[in-house]
Amino acid sequence: MASGYTINWAGAATIDSMALSSGARLRYLKIGTGPPLLLMHTLRTQLDYFQRLIPRLTNHFTVYAVDLPGLGGSEIRRGARYDEPTVRRDILELIQRLELKDFTLAGESMGATLALSVTAELGSRVSRVVALNTYDYPQGVERANLLASVLIKAMRIPGLGLIPAKLENAMLLGGILRGGFFDPNKLPRDFVHELIRSGQRPGFPWVETGYVRALSSYIAARRMYGRVDRPVTLVYGDHDWSRPAEREAVARSVAGSRMVTLANTGHFASLEHPAEVARILLDERAG
Repeated sequence: MASGYTINWAGAATIDSMALSSGARLRYLKIGTGPPLLLMHTLRTQLDYFQRLIPRLTNHFTVYAVDLPGLGGSEIRRGARYDEPTVRRDILELIQRLELKDFTLAGESMGATLALSVTAELGSRVSRVVALNTYDYPQGVERANLLASVLIKAMRIPGLGLIPAKLENAMLLGGILRGGFFDPNKLPRDFVHELIRSGQRPGFPWVETGYVRALSSYIAARRMYGRVDRPVTLVYGDHDWSRPAEREAVARSVAGSRMVTLANTGHFASLEHPAEVARILLDERAG
């Protein structure tokens, strides 16, 4: 359950898993002291995505980070679905089972979209939301670079889409992920190899293509944003894949939200500028 990679950076964290009523089993991490904070990662990564952020927060929050269904150390189940409503249901149950209340909910990319849709259902149980680079617009990762555009389009093809997923390696995955950074050198090479290791589990190509083909459901989740009545900070890298008009549309959908733009930042802000993301989370806590 706890890979050596996670233990190396997370130190004294508790790493466990939880079986849910859907049959899913999700890996999660807990570390730190203070009010609770739940972190949800991006598409095709895992809770180790927050390896540069979490150590900056443990003196201020009890930090929880979860592997989304099928990703990282979360169990791969035959026939599982990865659309937004299904994943949201699992995250809601995890929150209930962990008995999280009056907590900060933060996510990046797909995790940010889930943070907003989950809050729409939980209401006052959430104290505030920090949504980084919401992943709720057409094309998504296809906008990263030409390599991403070709491979992601191929993964969308029924049946044949499994071929590029099965051929994935550190060079291909690293090439796609670097398209989400203003400074590609900020992508940790060992993290890419850890993603490949977890992606070598039996059945993972079905997980990866399942998320890629479910993008429309994450776009559809925007209709839930108007139900969010908690303080929300929307954070975007100035070089995020989203376009300014798409960011403004999200801001209009979430009443009373404030928007922060991070300079010289791409889609993976928590890896590229963890100190800035930590500052925003700590500012929200103070507020």
